Amino acid sequence: MLSSAYTLPDQYFINCGSNMDINVSSRTTFVGDSNSDSVSFTKGSSFVTDNSQASDTPSLYRTARIFRHMSSYKFKINTNGTYLVRLHFSNSADVSAAVFNVSTSGLLLLHNFSVQELGVGSTLTKEFIFRIPRGKLLIFFVPQGSSFAFVNAIEVFPAPPDFILDNATQVSRTKNNNDYKGLLSIALRTIHRINVGGPTITPENDTLLRTWLPDDKYLNDPNTAMNSQVFAGVIKYSAMVNDFIAPDQVYKTSKEMINDSKIVWSYDVPRNAKHLVRIHFCDIISPALNFISFFLYINSDFSLKINPYEEVVELETPFFMDFVLDSDDSGFINISIGPDSSSPQKNAFLNGVEIMEMMGKADLVPMTDKSNQMSPSVVVGSVFGGLVLVCIFGGLLVIRSKRRKQKPVDQTLEWSPLPELKGSSHGNLKMPQLSTLSREGNINASPVPNLNLCLRIPFIEIQLATKNFDKKLKIGKGGFGNVYRGTLRNGMKVAVKRSEPGSGQGLLEFHTEIMVLSKIRHRHLVSLIGYCDERVEMILVYELMEKGTLRDHLYNTKLPCLSWKQRLDICIGAARGLHYLHKGASGGIIHRDVKSTNILLDDNLVAKVADFGLSRSGPLDQTHVSTGIKGTFGYLDPEYFKTQQLTEKSDVYSFGVVLLENKGFLDQIVDPSIRSQINPNSLRKFVEIAEKCLQDDASDRPTMSDVAWDLEYALKLQQTAVVQEPHMDSTSNASIMLSSHVLERLPSATAEFGRDDMSMSIVSENDSDSVPTGSEVFSQLRIEDAR
Repeated sequence: MLSSAYTLPDQYFINCGSNMDINVSSRTTFVGDSNSDSVSFTKGSSFVTDNSQASDTPSLYRTARIFRHMSSYKFKINTNGTYLVRLHFSNSADVSAAVFNVSTSGLLLLHNFSVQELGVGSTLTKEFIFRIPRGKLLIFFVPQGSSFAFVNAIEVFPAPPDFILDNATQVSRTKNNNDYKGLLSIALRTIHRINVGGPTITPENDTLLRTWLPDDKYLNDPNTAMNSQVFAGVIKYSAMVNDFIAPDQVYKTSKEMINDSKIVWSYDVPRNAKHLVRIHFCDIISPALNFISFFLYINSDFSLKINPYEEVVELETPFFMDFVLDSDDSGFINISIGPDSSSPQKNAFLNGVEIMEMMGKADLVPMTDKSNQMSPSVVVGSVFGGLVLVCIFGGLLVIRSKRRKQKPVDQTLEWSPLPELKGSSHGNLKMPQLSTLSREGNINASPVPNLNLCLRIPFIEIQLATKNFDKKLKIGKGGFGNVYRGTLRNGMKVAVKRSEPGSGQGLLEFHTEIMVLSKIRHRHLVSLIGYCDERVEMILVYELMEKGTLRDHLYNTKLPCLSWKQRLDICIGAARGLHYLHKGASGGIIHRDVKSTNILLDDNLVAKVADFGLSRSGPLDQTHVSTGIKGTFGYLDPEYFKTQQLTEKSDVYSFGVVLLENKGFLDQIVDPSIRSQINPNSLRKFVEIAEKCLQDDASDRPTMSDVAWDLEYALKLQQTAVVQEPHMDSTSNASIMLSSHVLERLPSATAEFGRDDMSMSIVSENDSDSVPTGSEVFSQLRIEDAR
């Protein structure tokens, strides 16, 4: 039961980088960290101040504490419990180049955080909710690479009792909706806090200094909803809900239906994470009790009849419901309300929505100030690496200074080029030739417009990860360059793809790969960890796929043979990844180079589509993209080749070729080593799918969604026992199932798939008026330019 005795504490509200106290409301004063007796921070930091007279930036954001090495704030925690922790940031010319991590003991709060995407002068608050034991809480700020960290203000204070309940209704993709237990041991990050049907609520007007935003921009169809009349009476809080759960302004406004139309809100959320969704209700529209019931829907997995009078006994009495949602990789949560046909009044309402990312266990341990006793790996890795680099750089600078008898180096301006390190534990590892370090924190890098700077990895980090590109760690080679296995300092295993330094080849593909992968995340798409574009370097860093390419497993006899079920699972995964590219990514993305070498397998043989250097984004209102022909010989869609009009069906054709790959011998479709495993019905369905994909006319081909569904059906058939009659088709004659025109179209009828990594760029992007003949295609195919 909620305690009415709770009052907002006066600690800790910290104005960072200042000796001034600022009143942000009649109840709260942010104390300058320079004269605070209750909070301490690492020595050696600096501060910046926005002195612009014309600035309309709130006073709290006009100063910031700057950290150029791993630093921390320390707070004394007097009682165990759930705490609200808020970090405040603003974007100004002095801090816009900062890239850093923020962590506490055992919990990474922000990773590669930057404010560059904010408008100049804009502010941002990151809120976290987790349990903290009695003792000391340290919040670490860890600059990334040669950058720095900063913070404008910090809040740390205990939440009201029962602010977060331990149980919630779990909404599962399997529709197995049980109670979720253990929320109190989970750290939460606030993603959305929405005042449905009402205006923005600022911290000055909220009981816990929260910001609530209007819901209008999240509506799928504004014509289905209207704002209820603002309630002018008194909200009747109950023993279970008080105004610390949400303020009056949330419950005095709501959205309701127009013309019995279902209302749908879509909220963007991080992929691959569970979320706690809290939905607020308060009936301020009914003329009497028992007048309205309606349905609440969450995504396509869950519906619940809402009868307000089963929850509360009076009108204008608020209540809320908590739900834990599994990730569906879509990046969105849809919340809807719709009419109940049995209700006296066909209407529905909603007052507020909160969505919080479930970050993980918040097993916080009080930490001492001694760095050798720090336990969290994320801090240890950063601290150790940072100290090593600082010592190396500092020592080299001192030596260089003494030898040349130069003036001391200005710490904020330049670092001189560094010589080769002797006696390094990494062999003949050479430090990067760092030249002028600009005030923005970037090392003379090649210009890559509009890229995600949070993903940029310093060259020195990649050298360390690959032991200076040790040949023993080389795991592959392509047209773009060599691929190396590497280990980052946080222990993450990665694949490092490095172009030939200074070659200048693949610059467009390099940019495209970063632009595509920085805005998409999916279980069946390879994740980009980062990139390096310092001077002449073009390096891409991916998650390491331990099992290599699908092609390796199809053609390399030294590897274990994949079972039929494994092959189906791999094809299903790749199809799902391509479907997400086509329909789930912003604007739609066409891969344009689908082949077995671009389908990678992780340690569990989960398939992930890779290599997006040739990808193209297509506008939603257009059925095709006119473009020069690019792709790989053997996989190229003949219709795309003839018309130069690229559509998602071009990927479907290429995927059909992948389905039928077996060393180029199409008269023996099935690998002999697995022939006895295969259910004939499953194989028949599989071949049917491939034939659909390989239709001459793109309009006759299925979508990737249909392909994925059919492959899942083939998998179900494989798992179904079948008694085979003597007259039934034999898997050894599976090629008979393919129509003759499909066999003729496939390139493997005349060429071996062993040369499938010969990518082609037949027509330049600006040369769209002429289509080469078949002989011209082969004359322009240059192996040395392959990707």
